[in-house]
Amino acid sequence: MYSSELIKGTLRTIVLKLLADGNKMYGYEITQRVKELTGNKIQLTEGALYPTLHAMEAEGVLSTHTENVGNRIRKYYGITRSGKKLAGEKLSEYRDFINTMVTLLDLQLKIG
Repeated sequence: MYSSELIKGTLRTIVLKLLADGNKMYGYEITQRVKELTGNKIQLTEGALYPTLHAMEAEGVLSTHTENVGNRIRKYYGITRSGKKLAGEKLSEYRDFINTMVTLLDLQLKIG
Protein backbone atom coordinates (compact mmCIF):
# COMPACT_ATOMS: atom_id res chain seq x y z
CA MET A 1 0.00 0.00 0.00
CA TYR A 2 1.06 3.56 -0.65
CA SER A 3 1.10 6.36 1.88
CA SER A 4 -2.01 8.50 2.30
CA GLU A 5 0.19 11.48 1.44
CA LEU A 6 0.76 10.14 -2.09
CA ILE A 7 -2.90 9.17 -2.53
CA LYS A 8 -4.19 12.55 -1.36
CA GLY A 9 -2.36 14.33 -4.16
CA THR A 10 -3.82 12.05 -6.84
CA LEU A 11 -7.35 11.36 -5.61
CA ARG A 12 -9.13 13.90 -7.81
CA THR A 13 -7.27 12.65 -10.88
CA ILE A 14 -8.13 9.04 -10.03
CA VAL A 15 -11.84 9.83 -9.65
CA LEU A 16 -11.96 11.90 -12.83
CA LYS A 17 -10.22 9.16 -14.83
CA LEU A 18 -12.49 6.39 -13.57
CA LEU A 19 -15.65 8.34 -14.30
CA ALA A 20 -14.41 9.60 -17.66
CA ASP A 21 -13.67 6.01 -18.72
CA GLY A 22 -16.96 4.50 -17.73
CA ASN A 23 -20.45 5.03 -16.54
CA LYS A 24 -21.79 6.36 -13.30
CA MET A 25 -20.38 4.86 -10.12
CA TYR A 26 -21.25 5.05 -6.44
CA GLY A 27 -18.64 5.66 -3.76
CA TYR A 28 -18.07 2.09 -2.62
CA GLU A 29 -17.87 0.98 -6.24
CA ILE A 30 -15.10 3.54 -6.82
CA THR A 31 -13.10 2.23 -3.85
CA GLN A 32 -13.44 -1.35 -5.06
CA ARG A 33 -12.51 -0.53 -8.64
CA VAL A 34 -9.35 1.27 -7.47
CA LYS A 35 -8.38 -1.71 -5.30
CA GLU A 36 -8.99 -4.06 -8.22
CA LEU A 37 -7.03 -2.01 -10.76
CA THR A 38 -4.06 -1.55 -8.43
CA GLY A 39 -3.86 -5.04 -6.96
CA ASN A 40 -4.80 -3.63 -3.52
CA LYS A 41 -1.87 -1.19 -3.59
CA ILE A 42 -4.26 1.76 -3.39
CA GLN A 43 -7.12 1.54 -0.93
CA LEU A 44 -9.25 4.65 -0.76
CA THR A 45 -10.87 5.42 2.55
CA GLU A 46 -14.38 6.81 2.85
CA GLY A 47 -12.92 9.66 4.89
CA ALA A 48 -10.84 10.75 1.91
CA LEU A 49 -13.16 9.82 -0.94
CA TYR A 50 -16.51 11.31 0.07
CA PRO A 51 -15.30 14.84 0.89
CA THR A 52 -13.51 14.82 -2.47
CA LEU A 53 -16.64 13.64 -4.30
CA HIS A 54 -18.77 16.29 -2.56
CA ALA A 55 -16.28 19.06 -3.37
CA MET A 56 -16.09 17.99 -7.00
CA GLU A 57 -19.88 17.94 -7.20
CA ALA A 58 -20.02 21.47 -5.73
CA GLU A 59 -17.47 22.59 -8.35
CA GLY A 60 -19.66 21.23 -11.13
CA VAL A 61 -17.24 18.60 -12.42
CA LEU A 62 -19.39 15.74 -11.13
CA SER A 63 -23.12 15.25 -11.27
CA THR A 64 -25.16 12.96 -9.04
CA HIS A 65 -28.40 11.11 -8.97
CA THR A 66 -29.88 8.62 -6.56
CA GLU A 67 -31.46 5.24 -7.21
CA ASN A 68 -33.31 2.79 -5.05
CA VAL A 69 -31.42 -0.49 -5.03
CA GLY A 70 -33.24 -3.08 -2.97
CA ASN A 71 -34.11 -1.17 0.16
CA ARG A 72 -31.11 1.16 -0.08
CA ILE A 73 -30.68 4.49 -1.74
CA ARG A 74 -27.45 4.79 -3.72
CA LYS A 75 -25.93 8.04 -4.84
CA TYR A 76 -24.28 7.68 -8.22
CA TYR A 77 -21.61 10.04 -9.51
CA GLY A 78 -21.10 10.89 -13.15
CA ILE A 79 -18.77 13.26 -14.91
CA THR A 80 -19.96 16.52 -16.47
CA ARG A 81 -18.70 18.08 -19.68
CA SER A 82 -16.43 20.39 -17.68
CA GLY A 83 -15.31 17.37 -15.67
CA LYS A 84 -14.26 15.57 -18.86
CA LYS A 85 -12.22 18.59 -19.88
CA LEU A 86 -10.64 18.75 -16.42
CA ALA A 87 -9.89 15.00 -16.56
CA GLY A 88 -7.90 15.51 -19.74
CA GLU A 89 -6.00 18.42 -18.20
CA LYS A 90 -5.28 16.51 -14.97
CA LEU A 91 -4.06 13.41 -16.83
CA SER A 92 -1.76 15.51 -19.00
CA GLU A 93 -0.44 17.32 -15.92
CA TYR A 94 0.09 14.04 -14.07
CA ARG A 95 1.89 12.44 -17.04
CA ASP A 96 4.24 15.42 -17.19
CA PHE A 97 4.75 15.30 -13.41
CA ILE A 98 5.69 11.62 -13.51
CA ASN A 99 8.17 12.23 -16.31
CA THR A 100 9.68 15.11 -14.33
CA MET A 101 9.98 12.97 -11.18
CA VAL A 102 11.63 10.15 -13.14
CA THR A 103 14.24 12.63 -14.36
CA LEU A 104 14.64 14.44 -11.04
CA LEU A 105 15.04 11.29 -8.96
CA ASP A 106 17.01 9.43 -11.64
CA LEU A 107 14.54 6.56 -11.60
CA GLN A 108 14.47 3.63 -13.97
CA LEU A 109 10.89 2.74 -14.85
CA LYS A 110 10.03 -0.94 -14.78
CA ILE A 111 7.72 -1.83 -17.64
CA GLY A 112 5.47 -4.86 -17.21
